Amino acid sequence: MKIQANYTTDTNIYQLVLPMDIGEMIPEDDSVRLLSAVLERLDYSKLYTTYSRMGRIERSPKRLFKVLVYGYMNGIYSSRKLEQSCRRDVNFMYLLGREKAPDHATIARFRSERLTEVLDDLFAQLVEQLAAAGELSLSSVFIDGTKLEANANRYTFVWKKSTQTQEQKMQAKMKEKLPALAAKFGLRFSIGSTIKAQSLKKLRKRLKTLQTQQQIVFVHGKGQRKSELQRAVEMVEHYLARQKSYDDYNHSFGERNSFSKTDRDATFMRMKEDHMKNGQLKPGYNATLAVDAEYIVAASITQERSDSQSLIPMLKKLQGLGYTKPVADSGFESEENYTWCEENGQTAFIKPATYEASKTRKYKSDIGRRENLAYDAESDSYRCYGGHPIQAAYEKKTRSKAGYAITTTVYTCTECAGCQHKTQCIKGASKKPLEERSKNLHVSKTFLRQRKEMQERIQSEEGILLRVNRSIQVEGAFGVLKEDMGFRRFLMRGSIKVQTEFLLLCMGYNLNKLHNKIRSGRCGTYLHIPKAV
Repeated sequence: MKIQANYTTDTNIYQLVLPMDIGEMIPEDDSVRLLSAVLERLDYSKLYTTYSRMGRIERSPKRLFKVLVYGYMNGIYSSRKLEQSCRRDVNFMYLLGREKAPDHATIARFRSERLTEVLDDLFAQLVEQLAAAGELSLSSVFIDGTKLEANANRYTFVWKKSTQTQEQKMQAKMKEKLPALAAKFGLRFSIGSTIKAQSLKKLRKRLKTLQTQQQIVFVHGKGQRKSELQRAVEMVEHYLARQKSYDDYNHSFGERNSFSKTDRDATFMRMKEDHMKNGQLKPGYNATLAVDAEYIVAASITQERSDSQSLIPMLKKLQGLGYTKPVADSGFESEENYTWCEENGQTAFIKPATYEASKTRKYKSDIGRRENLAYDAESDSYRCYGGHPIQAAYEKKTRSKAGYAITTTVYTCTECAGCQHKTQCIKGASKKPLEERSKNLHVSKTFLRQRKEMQERIQSEEGILLRVNRSIQVEGAFGVLKEDMGFRRFLMRGSIKVQTEFLLLCMGYNLNKLHNKIRSGRCGTYLHIPKAV
């Protein structure tokens, strides 16, 4: 055997077979043919505008897009694995036509630079095609969220509270040391509520000017004796570097309590997959889906850890499609969300947060719960288990994180002293001893009305059917994305690129779902009707 670099010299020569079209090797009902046909109908004019008019386009953007979506359809996300598939897989060769297989750098640049500006439009066109084909009900839509891990180091966390504490300690030290330091060299240094980086730069500049005037040479290394001026300059530079770092961190926080140094858009969240088995947080994003007839019609990526803040932005995205019946679980319940739905003609089906717990014996026997207290509408007061009145004392006005105004009525009992039921009635942590505490209730009357209406709505025949389908459709979609398609961690960094990657995944999911529905003869079906027991 002769070992050589050219592997073709000893290869058998096969007779040329006609036709030479590689598509003849692919079955007629293969999903790659469906993908090619559907994506061929999209308008790529916005995609072509992302390229410069100078020079030629080396690779067809349309074909690169098809390759990416087909890769996500089949759980191939890495640009290197996509390159390998383009060289070896017949289906990828079919999508490329007669073009040479692109290298991984071309695929990665196309995904991270070209698609970020136009993928929202391409995804919307796909949804419009599904609607035009009668595959969407355009009536009820099922919404849910999940946490997906970011492509970031799990231990490069920065916490807002810790940062603020360290900054306050440094500010206190600077206020103590810097005025005396400036006075020592005959300089003025004014102190406000906080010492900003700009003030430190000015002080450093004045000290450097003194160095030039006095012709002092700064020394470095072992065995060298530093002058007082050099030590002063180094102290100011040390404080300046730290203050710049804190300013940078505070800018990255925004309204969040944490971020990762590796991907600053990622927030540390509690995931279902706990790698340390001790409840440790991991950097990630909150991914929200809207599903209709088993197809994903909208998707978004947020930095919010709770689902309640992502419902209204998702419903605004869906307004152009005409949906009027959003269905969501208890994580999306809030007065702000209820009010927005009422004001925008949405008949929402959102399970109250207390719905499941209210069925238990423990909940019904809790004498301290407002739900178990008798209410008198005429006097606007509750009556506790011991028969004492809990009367309205005052109204408290607050605002939600998004700026929604909430009016809360605070009810207080004045006869709690010596009550034998006090230990069971008054709960919760407080610095006050139990003997000095009294029963207080914080009640939003608007929210109580909305929750009562929602309770009746979800228990109706339509509400039960939609809640069953929410569990099947949107939770089923997350199950397919995570388990069947193996997508549990983003490859790209930054919220914009992560959104792009998530939309590619959703397009792959939709085309897989269309293919499966065609094969199983279920096209045009919107809801799963449970079988009667």
